[in-house]
Amino acid sequence: MKHALLKHLMGLQVAILCVAVVAPIAWMILASFKDRADITQYPPKLLFTPTLNNYTQLFTRTDFLENTLNSFYVAGGSTLLGLLLAVPAAYAISWHRLTWPATLTLFARMAPGTLFLLPWFIMFSKVGLSGTHFALIVTHAVITVPIALWTLLPHFDGLPRELTESAQIDGCGALKILVLIALPVVMPGLIVAVILSFIFSWNYFLFALALSGISSKTAIVASFNFIGEGVTNWCALMAAATVIAMPPIFLT
Repeated sequence: MKHALLKHLMGLQVAILCVAVVAPIAWMILASFKDRADITQYPPKLLFTPTLNNYTQLFTRTDFLENTLNSFYVAGGSTLLGLLLAVPAAYAISWHRLTWPATLTLFARMAPGTLFLLPWFIMFSKVGLSGTHFALIVTHAVITVPIALWTLLPHFDGLPRELTESAQIDGCGALKILVLIALPVVMPGLIVAVILSFIFSWNYFLFALALSGISSKTAIVASFNFIGEGVTNWCALMAAATVIAMPPIFLT
């Protein structure tokens, strides 16, 4: 009896948590198909005539499609760069049983993002890269490298040393061992690292706001154009928010 009650309470807790997480997402998606009169109505209307005008205006009257592509370029590039740096680093740290290099990478995440903005802005301006996709990809690597590194470390720690030692006896070099032996074993951790790195870079606002240009503005920065001092274009904002939320939701 007690076990059954505990099971029901746990199920209720999970249901409440799911509602708390899913309800705002569902409201956002439904609101993106409402017209201006329905979207601000209180209490919210659950039965309404859906319209695609919000998405039509979003992609025809603004540069949001280009901004969304910029987000893919930046998030994809920074994820790839983060993995190129984090994978060999995590493998080396795990193999040598070191802790301080991994802890050192956390300093970049513990420091406020505004600490990096002025030095980066001056540096990229001096070399003529201010407002480019490359600048955003490099700066977002500060986010993706620690995430990928700490996600992969437990998986590399669980890698049997007998595998790598046997490969060394057979004459394999360090790079060959990493690519052909270690990575296939830790593939689940690698997939998680890719997903988390992409999502964090996709949703990061500060660096894209300060360091992007007209041609490299990301979707999350462009969405704030719909928020004004006196009025907010809720229809366009909800449509933009839905588009921005789709890639992380599909990845998750």
